[in-house]
Amino acid sequence: MTKLSVNINKIATLRNARGANMPNLLKSATDIESFGAQGITIHPRPDERHIRYQDARDLKSIVTTEYNIEGNPVDQFTDLVLEVLPTQVTLVPDAIDAITSNAGWDAIKHQEYLKGVIKTFKSKGIRTSIFMDPVEEQIRAAAATGTDRIELYTEAYAQEYPTNREAAIAPYIKAAELAHELGLGINAGHDLSLENIEYFSKNIPYLDEVSIGHALICESLYLGLEQVIQGYLKAMS
Repeated sequence: MTKLSVNINKIATLRNARGANMPNLLKSATDIESFGAQGITIHPRPDERHIRYQDARDLKSIVTTEYNIEGNPVDQFTDLVLEVLPTQVTLVPDAIDAITSNAGWDAIKHQEYLKGVIKTFKSKGIRTSIFMDPVEEQIRAAAATGTDRIELYTEAYAQEYPTNREAAIAPYIKAAELAHELGLGINAGHDLSLENIEYFSKNIPYLDEVSIGHALICESLYLGLEQVIQGYLKAMS
């Protein structure tokens, strides 16, 4: 069964907008696990615009499922991960000012760099995953870095899904089959949603984990708004 890891960045964004502690990020993580999620993902960025570095530390004692920290392995991020020791670290080649992740690694160009970073994390018992486009030569290069898993970057799938879902998923199936053949575990994430996750999960072989944040939080607002509004009306009636 594919595991669901919930990215809680957007909960932190909402908290930070008012400068207090509502919503409570730690309680949210505990609640998400109690609702059945099998992992918690965070993606701290240098400007701490959503997840703060202290959040990463505080969550360590809260998360009882798998704890996944994503990010570009600059020195500050690497030091944080080595301090917190999560279940998994997912390496993403984000620019410092990136709004969101927008590309997988060029594992051919950056192979030696990735080898060193991955060796450092694995020496501390942290499972490693690297963010990858579904390109076969890049998957082969990823395997040579020593990573445990890859995370397939699924924005292209999500964009093409409404018009041609067979074409949208085809390169991801090939990438997953190759990754498995090369001994890599397979994760996936970015723009997966209630609309497209069923088709993806049923067609991608050997899928270990999906990480979903933005869509899941947006969908939760819509699916939960009616109940909350009715609660207010009842309280005031």
